[in-house]
Amino acid sequence: MNSLIRHKGWTWGFRTTVVLYFVILIVLPILGVYYNSFSSGFGSFAESVTDPIAWKSVVLTLKLAVIAALTNVLLGTMIAWVLIRYKFRGRALLNSLVDLPFALPTAVGGLMILLLLGPGSLIGGLAESLGFTVVFHQPAIVIAMVFVTFPFVIRAVQPLLEELDASEEEAAYTMGARPSRVFLQVILPSMAPGMIGGGMLAFSRALAEFGAVVLVAGNIPGRTLVSSVFIFGEVESDNPAGAAAVSIILLTLSFLILWLINLLQMRGRRS
Repeated sequence: MNSLIRHKGWTWGFRTTVVLYFVILIVLPILGVYYNSFSSGFGSFAESVTDPIAWKSVVLTLKLAVIAALTNVLLGTMIAWVLIRYKFRGRALLNSLVDLPFALPTAVGGLMILLLLGPGSLIGGLAESLGFTVVFHQPAIVIAMVFVTFPFVIRAVQPLLEELDASEEEAAYTMGARPSRVFLQVILPSMAPGMIGGGMLAFSRALAEFGAVVLVAGNIPGRTLVSSVFIFGEVESDNPAGAAAVSIILLTLSFLILWLINLLQMRGRRS
């Protein structure tokens, strides 16, 4: 009896510790951002959000994050396919390098892009000779977003390809189906949940990227000023309410995306 009471007490204490840790680390900072956004009233919040520079930064961030997410869906699916379906020397090394963007500080990723594509680099110099510049323009921002979100789609698609029953493909080929039809009707539906979920995570992560983007983006409103850099500038300008107003737009979008992903996963398990 005493051991049962001690076990229940330990379980209750463990759960309480986890909940408190979650509340302090996640819930309170989020509530703090929302509180600061509306601390001066809804009118002040609306004024901050509808400010032309702030709104342009949000729209630009959404556009570039969509491009980065779609790029990752395409390239990530192809890379996952190669890593699972083909055996070649160095495959294990390439598979381990997929997670490198998670391990590196994002500022290091931005520096790598700057050194690789900057004006003083071989590729950057070649681009300038052709009449366009990569760094401090939108292409560099997209590249930075793609880099930091690179693993999401790959790691979401790989287990689905591993679990795919080879007999289904063999049956389709036996019935005379063409490779393209087998891919579209057998393989692609199996990969689709990973492609969609990974793409949504990549989009959500790209929305808030700062470390890699700040080194390769400019500060031209509507052209190279993304939301994360705008938020940083507002904090530096002693306008935390304006920074928080834009922050909760990105925060709310990210929360909705994560909620939608969990909803899709729950429906997938039930089916």
